[in-house]
Amino acid sequence: MTSLNGKVAVVTGSTRGIGRTIAEALARQGAGVVVSGRQAGDVERVVEDFRGAGIEVRGKACDVRKYADAEVLMRFAAEETGGIDILVNNAGIGIFHHVAELSPEEWDQVIGTNLSGVFYCCHAAIPFLRKRGGGYIFNISSLAGKNAFHDGTAYNASKFGLEGFSEALMLDLRYENIKVSYIMPGSVATEFAGRQVSERESWKLTPGDVAQVVLDLLALDRQALASRVELRPFQPPRKK
Repeated sequence: MTSLNGKVAVVTGSTRGIGRTIAEALARQGAGVVVSGRQAGDVERVVEDFRGAGIEVRGKACDVRKYADAEVLMRFAAEETGGIDILVNNAGIGIFHHVAELSPEEWDQVIGTNLSGVFYCCHAAIPFLRKRGGGYIFNISSLAGKNAFHDGTAYNASKFGLEGFSEALMLDLRYENIKVSYIMPGSVATEFAGRQVSERESWKLTPGDVAQVVLDLLALDRQALASRVELRPFQPPRKK
């Protein structure tokens, strides 16, 4: 495994689930990590949890729907650690209703977090990546970005959009020595969107599976780029 000593990573939406696991994986490989989430109390708790386990991280609250928050987060990361090398855009929400029952406020919340928030964080982070001579941006998307489903209008739209954004972002940044990859997990055993994790879901991916993809992509040779990774459970329940 490639050492990340001297590298700095910002991981949004990292107070739980996939983001928290990615943050831990990067820190264990030697990266300086800044964790973030909307609620300051959650960020403080995660920082203390990590430090209690012997993992040194920094934390800053950030609502990615607000560009000013994204700017503050990236500036905090750069000032506290000396720069930014890796950005993991993981913050995301899911609100699932029939389109006729989905409120405009709920639509704005999903699109604002899952799509606009990624743009805001990239826009705020890119100047710092440039100062380091390059870096890596990971956008955590979903197989919902290619497979629409009932009650998924807002979520599907946000993820379809994120994948188009990521493809164009990669083209914008490739000659600035900044790699861009987007990861599309299928069903992951987390508490996302208020779901409960049960033993019956042992067939699902784990947050660690997604974190491993991030580490594996960082370990690729400089000339290689896996711009899109589709990650799905190997043996989901058979459809009857």
